[in-house]
Amino acid sequence: MQLQPLFTMQKTLDAYIQTEKNISHDVFLEKGLALLVELAELANETRCFKFWSEKGPSEKEVILEEYVDSIHFLLSLGIEMNFNTLENWPKSHKEESLTLLFLHTQSSINQFLLEPTMNQYEDIWSWYGALAEKLGFIHEDVVQAYNAKNEKNYERQRSGY
Repeated sequence: MQLQPLFTMQKTLDAYIQTEKNISHDVFLEKGLALLVELAELANETRCFKFWSEKGPSEKEVILEEYVDSIHFLLSLGIEMNFNTLENWPKSHKEESLTLLFLHTQSSINQFLLEPTMNQYEDIWSWYGALAEKLGFIHEDVVQAYNAKNEKNYERQRSGY
């Protein structure tokens, strides 16, 4: 999947938010923590780790929306570090349980926040690709949901979110 259109949309949204909210300081770590929170919210909706509960996962649409919330922050972090030259979603060939995929993804994000290199950034994308595959999302699902959430984010900003 080509990432450049998503980077372009995210860069425009980030600029809009930073202008509207008069943000002038470095927000890299805040965005990093936001990504970790969104990943946790995604895990919570899948309920993959809740061995004590009989309740199943949320609807696929809810899980997809949480997934693309993460993608917004992942793109934004790449823009912050000038890694938005990444053309395509790195391949993922990781066959693990959903719980392990979440743990590896979280670890990869933490490593990137401490040592933001292009290799670390690509690694996060690879783990997110593995999550998408495990959750049954295809690239078209992700792009369509990203576009919808991007517009919703603009609406939220205009209404004083």
